[in-house]
Amino acid sequence: MSFVRFENVDLAYAPGGALAVQGLNLDIAEGEFVAVVGPSGCGKSTLMKLASGLRPPSNGYVFVDGREVGGPLKIVGMAFQAANLLPWRSTLDNVMLPLEIVEPHRGLLRKQRAEYEAQARALLARVGLDGYADKHPWELSGGMQQRASICRALIHQPRLLMLDEPFGALDAFTREELWCMLRDLWQEKPFTVILVTHDLREAVFLADTVYVMSARPGRVLLRHPIDLPRPRDLDLTYTDAFAQHVHALREHIGQPRH
Repeated sequence: MSFVRFENVDLAYAPGGALAVQGLNLDIAEGEFVAVVGPSGCGKSTLMKLASGLRPPSNGYVFVDGREVGGPLKIVGMAFQAANLLPWRSTLDNVMLPLEIVEPHRGLLRKQRAEYEAQARALLARVGLDGYADKHPWELSGGMQQRASICRALIHQPRLLMLDEPFGALDAFTREELWCMLRDLWQEKPFTVILVTHDLREAVFLADTVYVMSARPGRVLLRHPIDLPRPRDLDLTYTDAFAQHVHALREHIGQPRH
């Protein structure tokens, strides 16, 4: 049974306006790691807004966990290309922000603050930020800020993690470090992930399945399973098998809609 399902979804941002996505169909199983790639403006970020309930479809249906999406979902965590940490809050307080907003954590936070803080510190340590909990964002590198951003997205234990180009602004070395961080977090306790990226290597390294979207209005051109064994090491990215997946995806990027 699908955990996330799109059925013939269209979305126009203005009534009667041009469609951002058209006839979008996809199925994502619970615990599956999915990457979405395609040319700029193809609707990758729109897909995220639809799945998280931030935008209703103009036509068609979006289901998450067997229910039609009718508004923002509490079971979603999100991280973006810009870390967007609040500069006046410490790293720890930034990570704990969703606990102040999302129920049932909001109602429990006052009584269980010490327990929640311990969870947040443990998560920061898990991603290599042990000792940085009390630092402010300007005291962190770009890679550290993104680690904190992903901790913030995961602190309330969402069942669906939405990542919109989270490593796109980082240098290649830091980006690969964070691939491995995300791989390890997901393998430890698999949750459902939708990763939007322009980086085909990133998609192949992390995902179980890669969806290629067409130029605007976006629709799925290709569903491409990644059959590379897990756990995956960075050495895998230099193999012929890995390169074949990257080339297969690249051949479809920018193809016209059918």
